[in-house]
Amino acid sequence: MFSDISHERQQSLLRQRNLFALTSAGLGLALVIAGSLAATRDREVVLVPTVPKQLTVSSAGVEADYLELVTRDAALVLLNRSPEGLDYWMNEILKLADPASYGRLKAELVRIVEEQRGSDVTQAFVIRSMTVDPKGLTSDVTGTLKTFVGAQVIASDERRFRFSWTYRGLRLALAGFAQLPPQHKSKEAQ
Repeated sequence: MFSDISHERQQSLLRQRNLFALTSAGLGLALVIAGSLAATRDREVVLVPTVPKQLTVSSAGVEADYLELVTRDAALVLLNRSPEGLDYWMNEILKLADPASYGRLKAELVRIVEEQRGSDVTQAFVIRSMTVDPKGLTSDVTGTLKTFVGAQVIASDERRFRFSWTYRGLRLALAGFAQLPPQHKSKEAQ
């Protein structure tokens, strides 16, 4: 009789153990699936509605419209400067800098600040056109760069600038900028 009770108790414990093992395996599999979905899912952030249309930023990459708006703002900050606001100008550009490019960008900006500080030279840039490459994370801005000494315009030239960007996580950051050589018009276009 004791053997029957013992056998019945062992069978009950065996069923409980098997049910617990099956439940544990199912929960473990669900955890692995949920973890992999969370790790590979694209993240999105809705941007502030001060732009002409609704934009989102995704971890999948940069949209051309977003790159254009950021380039526009960066170009206007970078290429419009006066001696009175040089420190603010440099700090605002460095806020956009990619951490890997921060030192190089700061050195370029400090050189510009030292050249312009104490002078009466002001610079204004009017954007005429822009092309963006979201895959290559570059953007080219063309426009008129006017240089003033006091209120007198001393130069007004057509200029082209290239902005290089990095995209990590959900942050688009300035990696570099350079003036490009002027585009020459073909003889057929003249």
